[in-house]
Amino acid sequence: MKFIIERSQLIKSITIVQKAIASRTTLPVLTGILIETADESLILTGTDLELGIRTKVPATIYQEGRVVINARIFGDIIRKLPGDEVEITIEDNYHVNIVSDFSNFTIVGSAADDYPQLPTLESFQSFSIQTDLLKNMVRQTIFATANDETRPILTGELLEVEDGELSMVALDAYRLAYKHAIVDTQDKIKVVIPSKTLQEVVKILGDDGEPVLIQASSHHVRFELEDTEVISRVLDGQFLNYKDIIQSDHRLRVKVNTRLFRDSIERASLLARESRNNLVKLDISDKGMWIRSTSELGHVEECLPIELEGDDLLIAFSTKYLLDGLKAIDQDEIYMHFVSNVNPGIIRPVNDDWYTYLVLPVRIAD
Repeated sequence: MKFIIERSQLIKSITIVQKAIASRTTLPVLTGILIETADESLILTGTDLELGIRTKVPATIYQEGRVVINARIFGDIIRKLPGDEVEITIEDNYHVNIVSDFSNFTIVGSAADDYPQLPTLESFQSFSIQTDLLKNMVRQTIFATANDETRPILTGELLEVEDGELSMVALDAYRLAYKHAIVDTQDKIKVVIPSKTLQEVVKILGDDGEPVLIQASSHHVRFELEDTEVISRVLDGQFLNYKDIIQSDHRLRVKVNTRLFRDSIERASLLARESRNNLVKLDISDKGMWIRSTSELGHVEECLPIELEGDDLLIAFSTKYLLDGLKAIDQDEIYMHFVSNVNPGIIRPVNDDWYTYLVLPVRIAD
């Protein structure tokens, strides 16, 4: 096996597939990248058996072949080489010779036969989505996935397509983020995708606006991104019925400037994070919304102008959970819907019916 390739292109491809390489594994082959030649291109593959990434990059091929090379060592070497081009030759016993300008490395590779194949999807449903829309949907929801492995279904995000509408939902025990959009498909899809997969897909997506093809089967989901494909297992289990959680009824509604509210909560969080509860109180009336936080280090309060429909309310929230939702909203103004100080608060952009953020309050003494 022998080929020459632009170093910058190879670095980009290695960086992409390294996202699927296992950091800790009992199978040494999974610490490597599978490199194959095909039609004047290199195909690089990485997998940890849960997530697999394959990408193709142009190269000048002199001799066909396949080899597995340790991902960390290979990546470190290629990034440090001095030249713009790299010549790589696989010699006897899978010794990998790497030459660039005056630099010459030889490292030990291994046979490709033992490298696991990426799964093939059968009986799948599919749709295409614009890159910017997918990135935005993930950005506005992914932070609400759970970190608690005791409820693995909540460590992923629900992707659901029905009647041409795509919904992406993430939730843990304290909040829920929901974004939906229109897509051109009549296929029906319902899968829960690990948050790691979605995070890596977003990192790989470029800024060229090319559409992403998404295919889903009962066990796997596949993202096709130009010369790269990402294949992941989906999570088993029953996702919570988010439609029952998001209630439309409310006793009062507050309209407030998003930036002013976010900045005020960020200032209040400077003291809130020093307390055990890390909470901020919202005292809402027709005179405004008072934002207060108290810790052993001191006290802060601010009053923001609002438009109020309904009764007065005193309610408390975790500053972190409030800020997570507010940072995901791009609109200038938001509505906050409340039933009582023990029911979840619902936040929606004023001019965007496609996004909803629900957060549970913290109980406070009367």
